[in-house]
Amino acid sequence: MSTPPEGQDSAAAWPFAEPPDDEAVTLDRIVRGESPILLVARDDDGWQFLDGEHVFEEDGEVVLLGEALQLDPTLADLADLPVGWHARRPDVGRPWTRAEGEPEP
Repeated sequence: MSTPPEGQDSAAAWPFAEPPDDEAVTLDRIVRGESPILLVARDDDGWQFLDGEHVFEEDGEVVLLGEALQLDPTLADLADLPVGWHARRPDVGRPWTRAEGEPEP
């Protein structure tokens, strides 16, 4: 079991199979707090934490998995999302809906 990221209760188990310092892709607007994470995808390349809006390559930002969990602690609910699946929610505070395959635009 990996060590939880800084600022997280050490008694709390790290929920992901990957370590907290594994890289994930998100968007600069999410990191800046301008957009919530509403779409999570997991593929052979790893985790993507997105807002469900149109994405341009220059919008992408690499973060550590531990940093992503700090941005949105509900991501822990998706730690067991299989490779090749995605999860979506309409708004923050609403439940995640999981589906196999790549997310549709």
